[in-house]
Amino acid sequence: MENANSQVIGLCRFSYPALGGFQVEHTETAEREAYLYAPERMQERFRLFEQFTLPPLRAQTDPDFTLLVVIGPNMPRRDHERLMDNLASLPQARVVTREPGRHRDVMREVINAAVLDSDQPSLQFRMDDDDAVSVRFVERLRKLAQAARGLLRSNRHVAIDFVNGFVATPTPEGIMASATFQHMWTPALALSVRPGVRHTIMNYSHARLWQNMPTLSWPEEPMFVRGHNGYNDSRQKEGVRMPKLSLLDAEGEALFRDHFHIDADRVRASFR
Repeated sequence: MENANSQVIGLCRFSYPALGGFQVEHTETAEREAYLYAPERMQERFRLFEQFTLPPLRAQTDPDFTLLVVIGPNMPRRDHERLMDNLASLPQARVVTREPGRHRDVMREVINAAVLDSDQPSLQFRMDDDDAVSVRFVERLRKLAQAARGLLRSNRHVAIDFVNGFVATPTPEGIMASATFQHMWTPALALSVRPGVRHTIMNYSHARLWQNMPTLSWPEEPMFVRGHNGYNDSRQKEGVRMPKLSLLDAEGEALFRDHFHIDADRVRASFR
């Protein structure tokens, strides 16, 4: 089994009103949609998506991938138009509209509908709309899968965990960030899925992938930025530890431009 041309599929849930899948729950779909589509929240999500998520995807050194952007049918028209305008310059993006449903079931169906009939594994990843991956993410993912093709051939699933990255938040003064090494964080965490297997990256809690399959860990270079902001679902409850972030200096800003195509000047302009 040759993995050099394995299909790479990314999944991004963009304010999709799932049933479940959020740590902050709502009793009714309408209540969840009102929270998700609140103008102040959507403005922040778009600025993060535009300044963090999209630039490195547009600049991938290996552009052969698909990004599935899942939305709900009731997204306000102004937000839908802004999203489509943003994705017009990312030909790999495919907007998928789904009625509210059980989070993992809907996302699994969306991924499986995109998997091509092939004798090679698909390489699947998921990201939030405020996360970023290195501009070399798809290239490194394919090369690592190629190097481990025997392991991938022998197992239904293999996790590929890029553990070196940053936690960051954009501000009017620039990018506040902290370098980190973290196992099984969603950004830049991928899953090799053997042909014919219907279980996707969405069948598993990302934190527990290592309990269910072999895992490859790649620490060599920064491969992800995990966005930190006021609307992070995982940080809405009490008792969540806050990272210690500091303003990037000129060297740090140059690293973000090189590894993530994230421009601190554009961030400052967007968040003023």
